Amino acid sequence: MKNLDTLVKLVEKHPVRKVAVAVAQDTSVLAAVDEARGRRIAEATLVGSKEEIHEAADSAGVALDGSTIVDEPDPVRAVAAAAKMVSSGNADILMKGYIHTDDFLRGVLDKESGLRTGSIMSHVFVAEVGEQNKLVFVTDGAMNIAPDLEQKAAILLNAVHLANVFGVMMPKVAVLAAVELVNPAMPATVDAACLAKMAERRQFVPACTVDGPFALDNAVSLAAAEHKKIGGPVAGQADILVVPNIEAGNMLAKSLVYFGHNRLVGLLVGAKAPVVLTSRADTAESKLLSIAGAVLMVNIRRALQLKIGKVHY
Repeated sequence: MKNLDTLVKLVEKHPVRKVAVAVAQDTSVLAAVDEARGRRIAEATLVGSKEEIHEAADSAGVALDGSTIVDEPDPVRAVAAAAKMVSSGNADILMKGYIHTDDFLRGVLDKESGLRTGSIMSHVFVAEVGEQNKLVFVTDGAMNIAPDLEQKAAILLNAVHLANVFGVMMPKVAVLAAVELVNPAMPATVDAACLAKMAERRQFVPACTVDGPFALDNAVSLAAAEHKKIGGPVAGQADILVVPNIEAGNMLAKSLVYFGHNRLVGLLVGAKAPVVLTSRADTAESKLLSIAGAVLMVNIRRALQLKIGKVHY
């Protein structure tokens, strides 16, 4: 899959899925779920303030006829209610509405009604990079703040799974740092080198090609990699970019949107069910594309392994 239009066309042929939207009183969210319904991609249950949902729908020009609305004015309780719908099997996908990400994630991580699996959850931005005619996966820019080596390995595996879902098999994974040389004074470079060696020793299943450390330029530009005399199958051709911390990932993804004008999908991977996690400022189109990505995830069974010491994920 090389662009997000292909994604939408693909899921239009899939069964219609159910989305539980937490704190749904947002114009772009309502426009997105309305189009998803019109395209027969997904049906939504809107959880939030009923009065504010109707006001937002009027502003967005969205008709709510036939829509299921669960009136819960308290945002935290709205997230809990939506998450419980998904964890109990009454909905297939959880979607973030007009609420701060940290408050939303508390509901996702709730031990009783949330979507924990025992494995790490991580966020992946899927960017449509038109100049390269491909999708690029950026992780983790929204959930794990400062992951250690073991967490980065699991985050990498989550991203490989999502890349496989999007049809990118044997993805090329670049582990990013500020420089492309291993420097003990820069832990991100050491982690990158360890992850590359783990992949070489086949600790990740299914197969992926991992290398690093890379600076961003020589991870995505063949010209930059060649000029710096950096070789290998990943240099300049990365499908997945694993960032050292949440700040780097968040800024990288948003720069792709606001400077590069690329379309973006935001998904949480590793939960019991797909989670649409986008910025409140994202467009209705971005939220629709993210719903489409989550629908695609629903139909793909996960079968991945990671071995670190005696622990299998």
